[in-house]
Amino acid sequence: MRRREFITLLGAAAAQWSSRVQAQQQAIPVIGYLFLGTQQWNQPFFDAFLSGLAARGYIEGKNIRVLYRFADGHSDRLSPLTTELVSLGARVIVTAGGASIEAAHKAAPSVPIVSLIGPDPVMMGWAKSFAKPGGMITGVFFNTQAPKRFEVLKAVRPQATRFGLLMNATNPATPYMRKDSVDGARTIGVDLEVIELKELSELAAAFDRLASLGVEGVAIISDPFFNSHPTPFAELALSHKLPSVGDDPSYAKAGGLFSHSGNYLAISPRCARFVDEILKGAAPGDLAVELTVDYEITVNLKTAKELGVTIPPEVLAAATGVIE
Repeated sequence: MRRREFITLLGAAAAQWSSRVQAQQQAIPVIGYLFLGTQQWNQPFFDAFLSGLAARGYIEGKNIRVLYRFADGHSDRLSPLTTELVSLGARVIVTAGGASIEAAHKAAPSVPIVSLIGPDPVMMGWAKSFAKPGGMITGVFFNTQAPKRFEVLKAVRPQATRFGLLMNATNPATPYMRKDSVDGARTIGVDLEVIELKELSELAAAFDRLASLGVEGVAIISDPFFNSHPTPFAELALSHKLPSVGDDPSYAKAGGLFSHSGNYLAISPRCARFVDEILKGAAPGDLAVELTVDYEITVNLKTAKELGVTIPPEVLAAATGVIE
């Protein structure tokens, strides 16, 4: 064989191999995983999501790619991170929380969004109904939990008539969650002093303000950014001698009296079902959203002792976790 013919054949073989590799890469679906909080806080839920995919036959790096991006609490990063994920081939974006869901949908309106956990999608205007959302957003969402948070505070401060509530001013779901919280507190005879924060630097002043208003307990709203930074909330509540309830067991572990949240580790794998069906051709608007009613309560008995409060037996009996 002549040298020129050999080089021609070699080049053709290389081109065919390159085409096959590119075809294989394009055939592997890409999933985007976008979160407002930190990777450290989200890692257990990301791992649980991967486990859910594996249970459905999707193995990371083999027949699926999952690209994850974390905004570290900076909501202005959500839109460019979404654009980046789409540019890298993401066919579905999994995310959580009102700010992330809304930012992802606005940045990529034609890409399906699967909620790991989020506010009522009908209330937010993202879905026409739970049974048939009709748009590009589906997944798992939480049912109201505001009344329960105030109930556990009321259990340790039964004579209280005023509690504080800390909310994220940048979360688009805040106006709806605020009303839900105020209405829920009223059902147990409690008024709320609501403070909305834009940055953690405002937190110390917010607690000083609540103390000056005479609140007898404080609740921290469920929010991906707040959830990623439980320690400053818990420490300030304790220093002001305020019983407090936050989201996720990490809040109680950080020193908060209670945590009350959805069971995110149990919820995360369930999102894989939505991803699977969308990859197989289902329209997100045809997939009924799931409302979770699975909640867990963690009690920190060490904090209770420091605050001088007694945890009623019925609250301890309902707790899924106790820190001694």
